[in-house]
Formats: sequence, structure tokens, C-alpha cells
Amino acid sequence: MTISSSLNAGVAGLQANATRLATISDNISNSATYGYKRMEADFHSMVISSTGGTYSAGGVRSTTQRLIDERGALVSTSNATDLAVRGRGMLPVSQATEVEVANGETQMFLTTTGSFRTDAEGYLRSESGLVLMGWPANPDGSIPTFPRDTSEGLEPVQINVNQFSGEPTTSMALGLNLPATDTDAGSVNDPWELSVEYFDNLGTSESINIEFSATVPATGSSNEWTMIMRDSATGSAIIGEYTLTFEDSRTAGGTLASVATTSGGVYDSATGSIIVNVDGGPMEINIGKLGDADGLTQLSDSFAPVSISKDGSPVGNMTDVEVDANGYVHAYFDTGITRTIYQVPLVDLPNPNGMVALDHQTYLPSPESGSYFLWDAGDGPTGDIVAFAREESATDVAGELTAMIQTQRAYSSNAKVIQTVDEMLQETTNIKR
Repeated sequence: MTISSSLNAGVAGLQANATRLATISDNISNSATYGYKRMEADFHSMVISSTGGTYSAGGVRSTTQRLIDERGALVSTSNATDLAVRGRGMLPVSQATEVEVANGETQMFLTTTGSFRTDAEGYLRSESGLVLMGWPANPDGSIPTFPRDTSEGLEPVQINVNQFSGEPTTSMALGLNLPATDTDAGSVNDPWELSVEYFDNLGTSESINIEFSATVPATGSSNEWTMIMRDSATGSAIIGEYTLTFEDSRTAGGTLASVATTSGGVYDSATGSIIVNVDGGPMEINIGKLGDADGLTQLSDSFAPVSISKDGSPVGNMTDVEVDANGYVHAYFDTGITRTIYQVPLVDLPNPNGMVALDHQTYLPSPESGSYFLWDAGDGPTGDIVAFAREESATDVAGELTAMIQTQRAYSSNAKVIQTVDEMLQETTNIKR
């Protein structure tokens, strides 16, 4: 009966607008929730009779969708491990309860922002119980090759705040001047000595002691020196001995002309380096290329160490941890060194809105969202990771209040339809035979 279909359509309208009001109330209540994604309700008409003549109302149906691909504004914070994704992509996280159980591989969840801090076990964990996931780095800071279409290889990011770290010295460069007058006939001089500190594999301070002895000729100038290197870690044993000859020409006077090896590594004229073996392993020492004035020189009458540089550092304490825009987790030490310890990828899907929404602004991939891929942050279609930042709720309160007024009016109108049908049915029952 047509009048009955009007009643059913009014009831369907009440249900649909009640659903819309529920999404609006959820959006407004989460207007201050970091990373919240707005819910949207859509209405779809139901058509029972599409031909002319008597018409039966089909009413309306409602569907809801969480707009996960909508992003809120980023706000600055004071915590280095407050993270937000700027652009496309999501952070991989896991549930702290699964991490604590340590029963095999943990389930990967996705989120767009989080305030992570180290817990008692050193895991970067949010107040809602989410643990940041990443690929662990090798001891040298490089990231191994992991599969990108699966979460296999991702591990909870764990920071050892009491960690000590040091870097052994593997190369150094010597820049110094030897007095040319020491190689003149009749000169009487003692060897010049230079001690250069280095750090061994255990972070202990050692030194390479270098002795320069001039060759004094019977007449004229020899422009020749003997360089002997000793390692303090092996009881001052000789690790290299070389004969240095310097130019005395107008254009290249004072630069290296040749380097002859007596013992130790052979001089490489292409790089200007020699490789000697200290107690902890090989070490590259750059003394300058032939004809260049950027290493050892022989000029004037003074012995002057100009510039001596080396890598490595002593043992230091970890002082801070930060995540850069490309997702690399860096540990900073009080000795000034920085180590890469993890890489946090960004996960991208063809249809983010098709994911399954869970508590705490987390999501799970589903068949509707499509297959995911793990990108380096800032690479491919993904955006980058912003530290010292959180993503605000995607809710527009003004828009939600406007939609609430519209919903209230629509709900009242549908209630009026039901009231009108009730009055019409009452009139029908009052007809007397």
C-alpha cells in the first residue's frame, strides 16, 4: 500500500539520519585526537517503483566510510621522537602487548602520527601502546636489503639509552713542513719527532710516533729524509720506513718528488697514501701526492705541523635519538659521533580508505585497500617523516556543526512524515460504514 510505503520511508529516513548524526558526534568528540580520520555518512535512495502510475516509496539507505587519506595539520612539539607523516604514506607500528610476549613475528599496524618515547625496555612506544617498527642497521650504519612487499624484517625500534660507542681510527692525513736547511751540507741536527693519537678497536687511545731524519750530504743539499713510523700499541715497533725526496725546482720546489719504501705498505702515488698495519689492523696514512703542497713539504728552516686530521673517536655515551626526514634513526653520542641504528619505512597502499580501522588511530591492510609496499621515506609516491611534530585531527568542527544542523532538520522532517501518515491512517480508521 502506498501510504504504508511512506511510513517505511520515513522510518528509513530516521535511521539514516541517526547514522549520520553518529558519525558527526564521533568526529566532534575526536576533534582534539591526534591523527584522527574523519567519518563520513552517505545516503543512497532505494527505488521500488520506477514506472508511472501508483508509486511506492523505497526510502533511503546510509553507508559510512572513514577518510583515511585525509590529513590534518602538523603541529610542532618538543619531543624528538614525536613523528608525523607529511604527505602520502603511513608509519609501521606494532602492539606493545605483542612485543612484550615476543612470540614470533608481530602484526604490522599502520598509523600516520605518534608520540614515541623509550619505555623500560628501550622500545620507542606511545602512550596508547604502539611500538614503532623499523629495519635494523648493520654495525657500520648501512641498511641491509629487505623485502618491500612484506613486513618481514621489520623489528620494534629499541634504543639502548645506556649504550657506549666508539669508532676506531682507520685513516689519517699528515700536513707538515720539514726544514729544508736540515739537508744542507754541514748541518748538525737531531731527528724531528711527531706523535699522532689514534683510537684502537676498543676505543683506547694509542699513538703513531713518527721520526723524520734528514740526510746530510758532503756537499750541497740532499733534499732527502728518512721517515720511520712506530706503533705505541706494539711497544713502539716499526710499522713503516720510507725515504722521502723533495723537489728543488722553480715550479715545484718543496713538494714530494719520490717516496721509496724500505718497510711497510707501498706508497700509492695516485692517492698520496700509504697503508701500514697497526695493532688493530690496517690504517691509511695520507702524506700527499707527488708535486702537491697539501701533504708533506720541505721549505724554509722550520718544522711545522700544519694540519693533522684523522677519523675515529673515543668511547662515548648516547645522549639523544632523532629520526630524519628519510626515516633513518640516528643515535647521537657525547663524543660528537652519530650512528644510524634503524630505518623506518613508509607504507603505501592503492586505496588507504579501504583499510580496516582499529582503536588508537591504527589501521590494518585489507583486500579492499590493495597490496602494500614499503618505501624509503621521501622516495616514490610517499612523503617524508617530520620529527618534533604531531598530526592534528582531520575534523573540521565548523563543518560538522553545519552538518549537524542539516541532519537535525532532516530527522525532524522524517518524523513529521511519520506523524502525517499516522494521522492519515487514523482518518482511515474513522470512516464509518
